[in-house]
Amino acid sequence: MTSHVTSEPDATGHFGPYGGRFVPEVLMAPLEELEQAYKAASADPAFQAELTDLLTHYAGRPTPLYYARRLSETLGGAKIYIKREDLLHTGAHKINNCLGQALLARRMGKKRIIAETGAGQHGVATASACALFGLECVVYMGEEDMRRQRLNVFRMRLMGATVVGVANGSRTLKDAISEAMRDWVTNVHTTHYLLGSALGAHPYPLMVRDFHRVIGDETRAEILKREGRLPDSIFACVGGGSNAIGMFHAFIGDENVKLIGIEAGGRSLKLGEHAARFEGGAPGVLHGAKSYLLQDADGQAALTHSVSAGLDYVLIGPEHAWLHDRGRAEYTSCSDAEALAAAKKLARTEGIIPALESAHAVHETIRRAPAEPGKLFVVNLSGRGDKDTDIYRENFPELDAADPNPKAV
Repeated sequence: MTSHVTSEPDATGHFGPYGGRFVPEVLMAPLEELEQAYKAASADPAFQAELTDLLTHYAGRPTPLYYARRLSETLGGAKIYIKREDLLHTGAHKINNCLGQALLARRMGKKRIIAETGAGQHGVATASACALFGLECVVYMGEEDMRRQRLNVFRMRLMGATVVGVANGSRTLKDAISEAMRDWVTNVHTTHYLLGSALGAHPYPLMVRDFHRVIGDETRAEILKREGRLPDSIFACVGGGSNAIGMFHAFIGDENVKLIGIEAGGRSLKLGEHAARFEGGAPGVLHGAKSYLLQDADGQAALTHSVSAGLDYVLIGPEHAWLHDRGRAEYTSCSDAEALAAAKKLARTEGIIPALESAHAVHETIRRAPAEPGKLFVVNLSGRGDKDTDIYRENFPELDAADPNPKAV
């Protein structure tokens, strides 16, 4: 059943009470310039044609919607499909947005790009797009994330990016965004801030979502072709929320399709040990927008933790906050241990190693599937697990022994 439910920001960039522009005065003009450039590009057939060509021939779209037969049969319940964003160039959905924003930066005459990254996938995609267009690239990354995502740091540098380590705070994504915004304030005339998720000041939540809408649009068309109907439930991990909102958007008006976002439950739901904003968070302002924010007793942004660097963030994107409050999307959390177990399950039933971020969504899919026979599930596999090999090795030491398998007799 299709309803008239929509999720679009108003003229000031608010999704209900969330979103908006909470930035220093010096950033108001560049944000207005970006908004006008994005509106013009959205209506320009030449811009859209070039982006579509790049998504097809450079990034590798459309990505497959894969029926996970062995996983489905093993669980004995719902029929599970996997949207394979992990097969895109650079290894995750991030390239969709990076190509779009890089084209936009070129259109605005900005030759220097800055970005933040947590898991490193947005940084790699930004470095890739900058190399493609001959743009200067500076990526801010918390030192803790640099430690656990060393492979992606190397990949960025190999493509010519400068990776700047951030030693402040928790040395993770929140702190990288703060440093990127400080850079932007100083260099607004020459620099475009290529923000990597559906958060920040307007128009970023709208723009990033729209560059990722292709995920849900493809999924909708393919599931109708394969099954003749829409899925019953869609699962996606949620850090800032770009892969999830890109998937959800095509189905917001279909009230019979459950939209399920999975946050990082970390080690526990004690403040400072997770990044589940709907588990104890409250509305607050950070990095230019109002949304659900994990805060300490003094109202300061709390420390967070997740085994997955890409979900280790204290604020959720404003459109997700609005969908949550309206009851259109459901949000739950998955612990570090559950995500690791789900990754192993998927690897051993389908031969697919997911990014740890995506493994959170896989866990919730696995958890619900046995009780829902006859239902259709789609899980967005937002990235592949190559970048997380060191973390998997740390957590599965029995697989990293000198000779973990006895010789056949």
